[in-house]
Amino acid sequence: MIVITGATGQLGSRIVQHLLARVPADQVGVSVRDVDRAADLAARGVRVRRADFADPATLADAFEDATQVLLVSSDRLGEEGVRLHRAAADAARDAGADRVLYTSHQGASASSVFAPMPDHAATEEHLRTLGVATTSLRNGFYASTVPRMLGGALETGELRVPADGPVSWTTHDDLAEATAAILTDGTELDGPTPPLTAPDAHDFSDVARVLSELSGRSVRRVVVDDEEWVQGLVGRGVPGEQAEMLLQLFWASRRGEFAATDPALEKLVGRPAASIRDVLAAAV
Repeated sequence: MIVITGATGQLGSRIVQHLLARVPADQVGVSVRDVDRAADLAARGVRVRRADFADPATLADAFEDATQVLLVSSDRLGEEGVRLHRAAADAARDAGADRVLYTSHQGASASSVFAPMPDHAATEEHLRTLGVATTSLRNGFYASTVPRMLGGALETGELRVPADGPVSWTTHDDLAEATAAILTDGTELDGPTPPLTAPDAHDFSDVARVLSELSGRSVRRVVVDDEEWVQGLVGRGVPGEQAEMLLQLFWASRRGEFAATDPALEKLVGRPAASIRDVLAAAV
């Protein structure tokens, strides 16, 4: 049995759907905090069990009889997030899973200036100590971030964001399909995978150009001072802590932390990955 955690989230739900296109439903289990949200999966024959990374007893039940467990990373940051990931990985091993997989990030690094990246690196380090086969999925940066950064660009003709660098923006759906392939095709990738990304990396100047082409309206990329941008977000109701973390994304991209690309994802899915143009076309 293949067990997926976080199966009602943006990534986990897509992984389950792609998985069900490949294997019978009775070979799939999901671990969720609210079983009612997975009622549709239960109706299809998927094993649904409640589990919480913070409650080891529930994890033992959710991972029972699993041959593979995919841990979709928690939304908690810092030591709390790493502690939850460690507990879940240990529970998967203790339940007898032959392989433990984890949704890491292409920029996972202890030295990253973007807060989630050291957490991913620490989790990967723990996976190496489990004593069973493990795979860290080095996922590209979610492309769904880009439309949320546009602000009023289409109305004002200005895309106002801090200085940045190229990012290999990658869609949830492409990552989900690639993950389902890894889980079912006998592709035993040990340790960190190659970057699972779209084939190209783009900065926000590229985004402004594509927006102009798609909308028929000139959109100019304007570099905004870091603190001015953060205060603008706070003024629009974004919590200060969240605004500061979003700024870290720009800091990290300036250092090239998310610029790597690799053909691995497209090989796994057997087709071209969605481009930033595809993402923006849907948003426009």
